[in-house]
Parts: sequence; structure tokens; C-alpha cells
Amino acid sequence: AIPAIPVEIKEKIGMGYAEGGTTWLQNELRNNDPVFYASGEMHNPQRMLRALEVKWATGKSIETFKTHQKKERPFRMLSFGLELPRAVLYEQINQRVRQMVAGGLVDEVRAFLPHRSLNALQTVGYRELFEYFDGHTSLESAIALIQQNTRHYAKRQMTWFKKDPNIHWIDATNQEKSFQDIVERVD
Repeated sequence: AIPAIPVEIKEKIGMGYAEGGTTWLQNELRNNDPVFYASGEMHNPQRMLRALEVKWATGKSIETFKTHQKKERPFRMLSFGLELPRAVLYEQINQRVRQMVAGGLVDEVRAFLPHRSLNALQTVGYRELFEYFDGHTSLESAIALIQQNTRHYAKRQMTWFKKDPNIHWIDATNQEKSFQDIVERVD
């Protein structure tokens, strides 16, 4: 369990990061937490921020709080993935983006313009519309980019999940198979 981080420390580190960026975080960690610095997580600002907060608040590296032991669980876990033909998936993504735009996505993003530098807003859908608000692209082009970037994201997700040998894949277009049939097959 990592102790709570005082707000003052979070604010001070946040200001340092806002002024100096990733380079500032890397330098602070190299000087203050060489254990974390050597861990290879030096390209993930969120993890670097957290590591520096823990070091400043506790005097200990965040690495000392990790147990590196899997916790025993009193249950068996099954993982399932739904597969769709790529053309079907991509059309569903395109349709979903159109629905989000019709449902007010543009106004939602406009409301966040003052906070656009927050890490949580550096996501698909927001980035493209920020470019539109800045006058760098048309609304139609921004929507097309949201669709394209969402398709790319979905492809990366599928590649990632396909590497997991514990996932049992289900053809989402074949409704003849019931979930119970699949569970029985896995047992």
C-alpha cells in the first residue's frame, strides 16, 4: 500500500512538469530515484509523475512498494474476446463516431478547450476536434480523422489481445453458439 500523496507535493511536481516537460521529470527521477530511473519506464509521463510523487512523499522509490508476486485468487478466471470481420468492425466504428458527433461530441470538446493540455484530453476524438477549433482542419476532416484513428486504435487493441493465449475468441456474427456452450468447451 502506497501512502496518500499530499496535495502540495502533487501541485509542485505538476508545476515542474508543466514548465519542464518530460525532460524535467527524467532529470528529477535520475537525481532522486535512480531505482525507478533504471526500471525503463522513462517514456511514460503518468508513471514518472507517480514515481516522483511517491519518492518526494515517502523518501522511498515506488519500486520498493511492488511485491512482484501474483496474488492467489479463490476463483478461476475465463477471458473472452468477440471477433468481427474487419469490414464489419470498421463500419461499426464509423457509425459510432457519426452517432457521437450527432449526440454532441463537438460541443463537449469545445467545453474542454480551456483544459486541452490535460493528459486525459490527449485522446482520439478530442485531439482531432482541437485541431478543428484551431482552424487547422475542417469539421468533416476532423470527423474522418476520428474514424481513422479509432480504427487504428481498434487494430492495435486486437493485435495486443491476440497475443494472450488465455483469451477464448468468439465469432460475434455466429449467434447459434451460446455463451454456455463456450464455457462448457473451455472447461
